[in-house]
Amino acid sequence: MTDQRPFPGIAFRLAGFASAAAIACASAAAAQDTGTVTIGRTSDADRYDPQRSSALAAAEVLYMIGDTLVTLSSDLKTVEPALAESWDISEDGLTYTFHLKEGVTFCDGKAFTAQDVVGSMERWLTPDGPYVSTWKAGTVDSITAPDDMTVVYKLKAPSSGLLYQMAQFNFIIIDPEQAESLGDDFGVTAFNGTGPFCFESWTPNDSVVLSAHEGYSWGSPALGNTGPAKVDRVVWKIVPEEATLAASLQAGEIDASYSLPAWSIAQFDADPSVTLLQPEAAFRTHYLGMKVTRDFMQDIRVREAVSHAIDQSAIAEAIFFGTVEPTESYYAKEALDYDPSIDTAPFAYDPAKTETLLTEAGFTKGDDGFWQKDGTPLTLTYYGFNTSREQAETVQGDLRKAGIELNVELYDSTAIWAKLREQTYDLYQMDYPYLNAGDALNLYFSSASVPSPNRMMWEDEETDRLLEAGNSAVNAEARAEAFMALGKHLHEAILWKPLLLEKPTIAIGPRLVPFEPAGISGAAFGTGLNLELQ
Repeated sequence: MTDQRPFPGIAFRLAGFASAAAIACASAAAAQDTGTVTIGRTSDADRYDPQRSSALAAAEVLYMIGDTLVTLSSDLKTVEPALAESWDISEDGLTYTFHLKEGVTFCDGKAFTAQDVVGSMERWLTPDGPYVSTWKAGTVDSITAPDDMTVVYKLKAPSSGLLYQMAQFNFIIIDPEQAESLGDDFGVTAFNGTGPFCFESWTPNDSVVLSAHEGYSWGSPALGNTGPAKVDRVVWKIVPEEATLAASLQAGEIDASYSLPAWSIAQFDADPSVTLLQPEAAFRTHYLGMKVTRDFMQDIRVREAVSHAIDQSAIAEAIFFGTVEPTESYYAKEALDYDPSIDTAPFAYDPAKTETLLTEAGFTKGDDGFWQKDGTPLTLTYYGFNTSREQAETVQGDLRKAGIELNVELYDSTAIWAKLREQTYDLYQMDYPYLNAGDALNLYFSSASVPSPNRMMWEDEETDRLLEAGNSAVNAEARAEAFMALGKHLHEAILWKPLLLEKPTIAIGPRLVPFEPAGISGAAFGTGLNLELQ
């Protein structure tokens, strides 16, 4: 159910917000058009093509203008019908037969058929094409349409997570004829979808305007409203400055946002005209990865010592003002196939254990209070994003207090990937979204993913064996058994220091009726079918 809880742990550090709000309120807020909902966010996408973008900004719009074959329940554990009203899976797990809903149309009135599914997938899986995240589709043998309402999706190897991945926005069905006609302009100048809203216009770095899809009635019952949309238009408005975005919500210039700075949430929590919402389930974990091939980090005792020295609760409170939860596991305990028997004790903040472990590993403390071994100081190198400077400084401070020197190197989002390829780090900071345990484990831990995104350089036969067992499982029990065993195995190896578990927090103004946010792909407004004006 929708979480409308307060955030009592948030400190009031709102001077910047107050000044921005005063500026916004100095002039009367522009009256919102009747039937129009304006959503504020800080960044735009490069294009609105589900097969060529991995950006959250793209997903936010694409879920409103397109549909997937299946979706997920609000707890992200049960696959539900969407464009496919039902499906059958062969006993060997290689053939999925989807039976499509009748009466579905694109925004231009064209009838949706199985050929559109086949054309969408063929475009996406074009060898050497400019397309992203194709691994989510599994190892495809063929995708065919024996008739207008049936799609047969054949794999070369079982993929236990396929249906869960099919709920992600990369699987949104496009109009293949339009995509071919527009070429690189597809998703830029136009997008003809089957979603509850239609793509009306896009002014890059300013706004995307969507209008209700007339006659839409095929939304998933599991997600609430099946259609049509309850509002006439949705405007996604770009407001680059966080303080200005927060002020715009307070002034009534936008109706909702979940791009708000953490420091503003306390103000909105105390404002009776604003309601805070969170999805039942939405998984994003912040973590520190440890490169196990580095001299010091090869020793699991050093990795655990580093883990115990870092206080994730302090990071949650001081930097995120209580809007995130400190965590001691690689992925959320609420996620499908998480093993509750996993020992998370190595990831708890416990500086005394840091000292014990380093002593056991042969380190001694010098007169300066820092650890060394055989005359070599225990000095580590940390790579992170410059947008996470406060986290880096907190980690550095915690390790220094524990007697470990940390050299911090921060880079912007274009430079850090090249620096990581240089392989000269001991620790690196990341955060990532995922659907379930299998999704999380496949993203990072396979030997085939070295050196990226397996930046821990973890090459382990047991990991690969359990990944293969989980991925090739043909029933839920076998899948869960493999991924739960793998989760336990990887936590025992201490490859990460888990830091924070983040859910999007939506703030809505008085014009909107409270609703249950979505959790898939981080796009909390989902299809937009639950948006309703008071």
